[in-house]
Amino acid sequence: MELEPSTSTTQPEHRWTRRVERGLGSLAAWGHRRPWLALGLSLALAAVGGFLSLNLRLNANLVDLLPRSFASVQALSELEARFGALGWVAVVGEGADAASLRRFADDVTPQLEKLPGVRFVEKERTGTFFRDKALYFLSEEDLREVYRRLDARLTWERQRANPLYVPLVDEPAPSLDFSDLEAKYLGAGGHKLSSSADDYYLDAKAGRVVVLVKPEMTSADLTYSRKIVDAVSELLDAQDLSKYGPGFRVEITGTFQKKLDQQKQIVRDIAVSSAVATVLMLLYLAFHFRGALAVGLVLTPVGVGLAWTYGLVAVVYGQVNLLTGFLGAILGGLGVEHGIHLVGRYLHLRSDGEASEQATREAFTHTGAAALLSALVAALTFFVLGTSRLRAFREFGVIAGIGMLVLIAAYVLVLPALLGLTARWGWKARRAAVPSRESPMGRMLVRHCTVVTAVCGVLVMGLLTQVHRVRFDYDIGTLEDQKLPSFVLDQQVNQIIGYSQTPLVVLTRDPQEEHAMATALARRQRERGASSTIDFVASLSSLVPQDQERKQAVLQDISQLLEKVPLEQLSPRQREQLAELRRQTRAQPFTLEDLPTSVRQQFMGRQGTPGSFVLVYPAVNQSDGQAVRALAREVRGVTPPGGGQVSAAGEAMVTADVLDLVTHEAPLIVGGTTLVVLLAMWMTLGGLRMAVLCLAPTVVSLLSLIGLMPLIGMEFNYLNILIIPVLIGTTVDAGVHLLTRLVSPGSDFVAVYSETGRAIAGGLLTSAMGFGALFLARHPGLNSVGVLATLGFATNLLVMLVAFPALLLVLTERRKKRQRERMDSEVKERTATGPSEPELPSL
Repeated sequence: MELEPSTSTTQPEHRWTRRVERGLGSLAAWGHRRPWLALGLSLALAAVGGFLSLNLRLNANLVDLLPRSFASVQALSELEARFGALGWVAVVGEGADAASLRRFADDVTPQLEKLPGVRFVEKERTGTFFRDKALYFLSEEDLREVYRRLDARLTWERQRANPLYVPLVDEPAPSLDFSDLEAKYLGAGGHKLSSSADDYYLDAKAGRVVVLVKPEMTSADLTYSRKIVDAVSELLDAQDLSKYGPGFRVEITGTFQKKLDQQKQIVRDIAVSSAVATVLMLLYLAFHFRGALAVGLVLTPVGVGLAWTYGLVAVVYGQVNLLTGFLGAILGGLGVEHGIHLVGRYLHLRSDGEASEQATREAFTHTGAAALLSALVAALTFFVLGTSRLRAFREFGVIAGIGMLVLIAAYVLVLPALLGLTARWGWKARRAAVPSRESPMGRMLVRHCTVVTAVCGVLVMGLLTQVHRVRFDYDIGTLEDQKLPSFVLDQQVNQIIGYSQTPLVVLTRDPQEEHAMATALARRQRERGASSTIDFVASLSSLVPQDQERKQAVLQDISQLLEKVPLEQLSPRQREQLAELRRQTRAQPFTLEDLPTSVRQQFMGRQGTPGSFVLVYPAVNQSDGQAVRALAREVRGVTPPGGGQVSAAGEAMVTADVLDLVTHEAPLIVGGTTLVVLLAMWMTLGGLRMAVLCLAPTVVSLLSLIGLMPLIGMEFNYLNILIIPVLIGTTVDAGVHLLTRLVSPGSDFVAVYSETGRAIAGGLLTSAMGFGALFLARHPGLNSVGVLATLGFATNLLVMLVAFPALLLVLTERRKKRQRERMDSEVKERTATGPSEPELPSL
């Protein structure tokens, strides 16, 4: 059965397209005739690229995903320069009684303070200081309210003690409940930073104590992080831990250790995924071609192209990020697809009796041109992704786009040379490597195309009804391996401390602006109440209350009043509270210099001077993307005294900007990618109808994939969302290969389907293997990329090899039927009117 080409495709193609095809064929023939020259040049460049790539390093830092122009990135840079590191190296002692745990903290703290690169070490909260000074954190009005309530109670007691006093009504005793006033202090920074049953960071029930080490530099510098963590580890290894108990042990967690563990995990994932992808491709190619040499013909150009690509990456970027680190496996899978088409076409031509050079020329003239077109389209897709302001996406797009073009160049230069050498050595493809032209699947589609089209149409329509249910997962925590030991221990440490180890830092210019911002943020928190995303606000100005002299005068009045309270009328609990209140009323005013060193140093700059910082401790989980975005809006919604926008730094602000950027750019990138692909194919294929037909399977398969996601419980996230534009660029070439062969004059559907369909299946499978190897990644975000990509290629494979060919057959049969009916109608009209008389020639 033949498919009739459309009118647009039977017309002569663009001259430049013809020239490109002839140029590819001539270049391939030249490489076939001069194999040693072509291979020598290719391998020399590959050696240079491989040498340069040895210096590549992985950068998985979230901050580096955003442009330097973003306010959150600039604020973080300023913070690191003025304030130093955010986060801690947390030393955790476990497995001993409370006394031994405190003794360990006392012993190890001075040794940790001597380590190079350590600013200070914190082992206790010094809560006694703030408990004694608690009343100074109340306003003068609140203190006078305390006095009024005490005076009212004393008056009531005196009246009841007077036997001559006869109450007109039975009034209850005035309450001495100060919980409403106490609640105001409970939200203050001093209370939050110091409140605990134990001044040490100690959980006696769990048998765990925490010592916090503050390094000088940020955890984003992984070299420094490794250096400081190694120094702490060596010091702990040198300790005699047996003196704290037989089961005593020490662990390290905190921001620095978590970054190192995550980096180690990603490096391991890259190595394992790349190795597995290579093995899977080798196994499939061996099955596909049934010969080791054919496998080598496909993989050698890929290896050379990857060496060139990573050499360029080393020169331009000098590093790879969370996504580009896996491009070796991904580009390898995409590159192998070209090799399957080219080598497969060469083998078919050779089995038909063509000479090696002529078969090489023919394969690169037609199949090579289709491969070049698909590579150009894929590259354009990646380059559209490269317009993203998100650095991980931008670098992924640019490197992948260049890599696709480099791989085609490697095939054009390397594969003909290899084929020329094999021809000289007398190699002939094994018959098993050239499959039969009669495909059972192709014959089945011809016989049952209508039924297959109807069934596929129902399935696709069913999936399309589910598209609206797909969701975006804003939980950053799901993209990190929360089961890593340092992550688990870090959550336990946060519970002991009582607040987040990584607050936001609002940068101010002077103490006056610091006080104004702390006051404004605290006011915003109170106004929002339970809906606020802020736990508490702390600054040096908030830790040293104002108007202490006037407050002291009120406290003295309260102290004198307390002396008159009759103790015999109070319960034991009330007597304890009274003693506590008497001690607090005797507290003296204090200044910044009187604050405990362990508290004051948290607000000092790297030079040891007050840094004008306001610490904003979140009340929400910083892994919850939606909550973090709300936190960023709440903090940025406060107007500084001088106007403008709040300069707030912290990973939460960066996370909020990353999520905002992804959700804003994703629709634009997907739409831009689709438009660019359509325009590119329109220009290269010579007609809009042909371009739309080639793009149709990709669009249908993507919509089906999105409809499938809610049915299997999958969601988009800020990493796997990039798979959608990637699938657009990497699956459209299947339609190009199939349609360009089917519309050729005299083409037979079953024969073309058997040859091209097998190559398409192999190409999509190897592309899926490159991404699918991420199934083995322990990093949940990367694992989700692998899952979604594999499902995308599988969906496209079914649409491309089942639904789309069946639909083409149905449309072709209908067109032939209409043509036959039109011809029959014309014959009937001519028969009814009879033969027309010949016209006389004019004189």
